[in-house]
Amino acid sequence: MRLAVLASGTGSIYKAIVNADVEVAAVLVDRHCPAIDLARADNIPVLLVERHNFAKNFDRDNYSNDVVTALKEHNIEVVAMAGFGTILGAPFFDAYEGRVLNTHPSLLPSFPGWHAVPDALQHGVRVTGCTVHIATLEVDAGPILAQSPVEIRDDDDENSLHERIKLTERDLYPATIKAFLAQMETQR
Repeated sequence: MRLAVLASGTGSIYKAIVNADVEVAAVLVDRHCPAIDLARADNIPVLLVERHNFAKNFDRDNYSNDVVTALKEHNIEVVAMAGFGTILGAPFFDAYEGRVLNTHPSLLPSFPGWHAVPDALQHGVRVTGCTVHIATLEVDAGPILAQSPVEIRDDDDENSLHERIKLTERDLYPATIKAFLAQMETQR
């Protein structure tokens, strides 16, 4: 199964995936970012589908079609979101239905969305964690594949808690991707 990783930032999740010996066929980015240099250093093709519009009139479906076109040109079959900063539209999820994995810094269904870590702190929960799920058009609502808890400490702030969640994520996400790809192979 040909896997693409979608990234927008430092590439730390991408690097955890590669370091876990998951074969990555391409890295797609929506902006110039450090993930590009990491992928190039690993001799992984980089697909830049640059997002130029961040205004309210952004054409999400047109951009999503451009992403699908780039992925299809590289025969991508499965996608792993790795800190990708653009929420994609229906054309993307139609093309890759059931084959898009995402990681989220909470124990979904608790604290979906962009502010999961501060939300967990604000609500005073004692445990949060990391969830790997199938991404769907509805953000953070797809079927859960794996979860790992992270205790919230009395002295935690957003940064310290998020860093501990990332440590868990860097183990859980690659392991879940491997298991998912193996399952997809057996279903071929």
